[in-house]
Amino acid sequence: MSAFHRDGRVIVYTGDGKGKTTAAFGLALRAAGRGLHVVVLQFIKSPERTYGEQLALQRLGVEVRQLGAGFTWTKTPDVHREALKRAWAVAKEYVYSGQYDMIVLDELNNVLAIDRFPVEDIVSVSEVLELIRTRPPSLHLVITGRAARPELIAAADIATEMTLIKHDYEQGTRAIKGIEF
Repeated sequence: MSAFHRDGRVIVYTGDGKGKTTAAFGLALRAAGRGLHVVVLQFIKSPERTYGEQLALQRLGVEVRQLGAGFTWTKTPDVHREALKRAWAVAKEYVYSGQYDMIVLDELNNVLAIDRFPVEDIVSVSEVLELIRTRPPSLHLVITGRAARPELIAAADIATEMTLIKHDYEQGTRAIKGIEF
């Protein structure tokens, strides 16, 4: 055992396959069932919509907050940048509050992978690594989203890549309530 031991884990779910957020919500459900104080912060999803997982977890006393402006192609870059700036500030506030046992940073990998407009000045990989390094030692941090940066995977205790084998969405099937949202 090293001189500096942490009980809290950093868990990254990434990849092009379905299931990243679902896996993170499963962990949140498991943690809440064990009496841990959990919050889910969603970086892309907008508070203008409701989601099945949000409704279920809130019934169990787990706070779920949508902090984004929606899909990156639905609003202007300025709208997204402002939402991401607020979301990153909220995430740091929650992490450093010391009030939570698990925090899910849903879609944070997606944010770091945005290339349609600049985000590095709002939230950078180095800032996320600093958050990981300086978080309360017992805090479990779960980070989801496609295209996880290699530095985040290296910093994780657990990293899982979801691989797309087949999804009917590719054939134009619409999203189904209870499956995709």
